[in-house]
Amino acid sequence: MSPQPTAIGYLRRDVSGIRQEWDETHIRSLARRFGYDLAKIVAFGPDTDAPITRLINVARTVDAVIVPSVEHFDGGAVPGPLVKVADYQPKAG
Repeated sequence: MSPQPTAIGYLRRDVSGIRQEWDETHIRSLARRFGYDLAKIVAFGPDTDAPITRLINVARTVDAVIVPSVEHFDGGAVPGPLVKVADYQPKAG
C-alpha cells in the first residue's frame, strides 16, 4: 500500500469572513474525500505580506493545497507558481 498523499488547506480570513469555520470544515471534508492526509490549514488575513509566496513555501512540503474556492486567491484564479509546486500526480504502480 502506498503512503497517503499530504495536503494543506488554505484560506483568506477576509474572504471567508463569518464562514471561516464552515470553510475549514469544507477543506477537511475535501481532503478526506480525495484521500489526502490534511497536515494543517493556513489562514492568512488581508494584511499578510506576500501571502502566495508564503503559501508556496509551505506547499513545497506537501502534495496538494485545498481551498474552499478560487476566490481565496487574488484575481479568482489559482496562481501558476503554486500549481507548479503542489500539483499532485499519483505514481503508477
